Amino acid sequence: QVQLVESGGDLVQPGGSLRLSCAVSASIFSIDGAGWYRQAPGKERDLVAAITSFGSTRYTDSVKGRFTISRDNAKNTVYLQMNSLKPEDTAVYYCNADLRSGDSVYYNYWGQGTQVTVSS
Repeated sequence: QVQLVESGGDLVQPGGSLRLSCAVSASIFSIDGAGWYRQAPGKERDLVAAITSFGSTRYTDSVKGRFTISRDNAKNTVYLQMNSLKPEDTAVYYCNADLRSGDSVYYNYWGQGTQVTVSS
């Protein structure tokens, strides 16, 4: 069963940086469009950043200029580089992606989530 595998979450001080990774567990699938979402305790899961298969990106206003979403198609991996982290960035971060295998696209896969905690 294909999965999205996330990594990179950690405890970091305010102003610090982290890079999250999201990889596909099965090599016969490639990532089409993808996004990073986050969910803080007691809050809804919200989109943070998204990237299309062509590399176009968009961000929620609160992370513009601080976060960068990117992709490495050769490694079938999507990244979220997070700089100048703030305590309000604390959340579980989830990867979401549509996967392609040949001419078929499989929609709306989710990773298991990775915890990011920003605290001094």
